[in-house]
Amino acid sequence: MESTASLNNLKVQVNNRQILSIAMPITLAILIPQINMLTNSIFLGHFNPEALGNAGITGVFYLIFAVAGNGLNNALQTVFSRNAGSGNSQNFKIILTQGIRISLQFAAVCIAFTWFIAPFIMKEVAEPKAYPLEMSFLKIRILGLPFLYLFQMGNAFLVASLNSRYLMIGFIFEALVNIIFDYLLIWGHFGFPEMGFKGAAMASVLAEATGMLVVFAVILYTGLKKKYGLLSSFSFNKTFNKEILRVSVPLVSQYIISVTTWLVFFILIESRGDQAKQVSNVMRNVFGLAGVFVWAFASTTSSMVSNLMGQQREDLVIPLVKRISIWSICFCAIMVSILNIFPHVFFRLFDQPESFAAAGIPVIRMVSAAIMFMSIANIWLNSVTGTGKTKVNLAIEIVAITIYLGHTWYFMKLNYISLAVAWSNELVYWGSIFILSSIFIYSGKWKTKANNF
Repeated sequence: MESTASLNNLKVQVNNRQILSIAMPITLAILIPQINMLTNSIFLGHFNPEALGNAGITGVFYLIFAVAGNGLNNALQTVFSRNAGSGNSQNFKIILTQGIRISLQFAAVCIAFTWFIAPFIMKEVAEPKAYPLEMSFLKIRILGLPFLYLFQMGNAFLVASLNSRYLMIGFIFEALVNIIFDYLLIWGHFGFPEMGFKGAAMASVLAEATGMLVVFAVILYTGLKKKYGLLSSFSFNKTFNKEILRVSVPLVSQYIISVTTWLVFFILIESRGDQAKQVSNVMRNVFGLAGVFVWAFASTTSSMVSNLMGQQREDLVIPLVKRISIWSICFCAIMVSILNIFPHVFFRLFDQPESFAAAGIPVIRMVSAAIMFMSIANIWLNSVTGTGKTKVNLAIEIVAITIYLGHTWYFMKLNYISLAVAWSNELVYWGSIFILSSIFIYSGKWKTKANNF
């Protein structure tokens, strides 16, 4: 098959059809890995309640490195989209190979950190009885990072080249492999070893490797590789390497800071008992599941804003962001409503006692309110990303995280009222993100008609 997008006509239009044509495939692509994580939690909940609790802190630890890759992915997508909007799609082949080089180097650093430095950190913060299992899980889980990063690089290209309809193929295969090997390796069915908690880690690694292979197979067999001359040379290109790093370093830093503070939150939860850990791990799944539309529209925002900047049509950026915000909040409201109308059905999936649902329902109400804030704030934050002013992204994150940590420390250590109140830190965080991002976009300081990006 040949891509329908013209080599020289990748300029986006500000209308609902264009927005949804990009966002809906991304939504499906994001939904599938969230189902993967939910499946892991469900299997672990049935296998062992303690494993469900341990999945919280280990999941957030891995998430730090995963979202760091997502920061690199967003930066690459911004560079791709700017070149697409300016009619320089011939640069795609250079951008992709430089992104692959950088991502593999970064993955190697993250793996080395997890194997040789993280054990000392985890030993200080994890419960002594949980530490050996959590660390063995992480040493397996981190091996999937190079596959995840390459998977993200391929997806960034598909979105920027207006081929997001192909995204779901890789994610579907990834989900199937993850579910199958969760079943086989956690319990040891059909002659496979019973690995329990570590089986979930191995299944995730195999799933990410599958996703990577499939996305590059898609690029090859759809004719996109030939069309854009992709993967023909991996030689170092100083200009694009420098540009990707310029955009990505603040974003990667922003994402690492953001999720590291979430790790701090989960470490503080460790002292509140197993049930608090279990409920909070499920809330992590709720954020992922209910937020699929938010992240999809956020990714659409950064890509389309960057494309408009490449076209030098800055006057359309704010109307675009407002339009996408409306779509995001409407879709998110549907997901949140379903969760809040049928909370008991959701909690029964984890095969826990009735007290688990009773403890979780107040928290899911608070998290739902935070998700609605996120549905708007994330759009505006990603509009900043799309302008290429990623240092501003980092500054916004630092301010919001400072407020978040102050709120978290007070309601977790100084004045603990309930787990639901502790989770209100997400309301504070996303409210701060929205205020700061919208102020910057309305200031117009990102407008650069003579931009040489």
